[in-house]
Amino acid sequence: MTDFNKCLNALLNKEKFDEFMRTQLEEGLDQLLESELTAFLGYDPYAREGWNSGNSRNGSYFRQIKTQFGPIKVQVPRDRKGEFHQHTLPAYGQHTDTLESTVIQLYSHGVTTREISLI
Repeated sequence: MTDFNKCLNALLNKEKFDEFMRTQLEEGLDQLLESELTAFLGYDPYAREGWNSGNSRNGSYFRQIKTQFGPIKVQVPRDRKGEFHQHTLPAYGQHTDTLESTVIQLYSHGVTTREISLI
């Protein structure tokens, strides 16, 4: 089954769609963070130019982030010297600001807090 077919099947079922989006978001963020570390170090994983460079990959740690599709577990890579600071995810942030920004926008457009709570 292709990714396109998986996406179409997920659209038909709300629960499957949320799970599909959650897994795609996890995989995408993991790849983005790994690419960010590669750009920081200046060489690909297992590349020859990384040997004896003074700094190298040093495993990773997990962060859990709450999104509109549910909680996701992101694998954040790290370097040996501790100089790598990723810019993709906010530091110490545990949730996305989607819900908060939506409520603020509704309130700024004149929707009352009672109407917001009913939504």
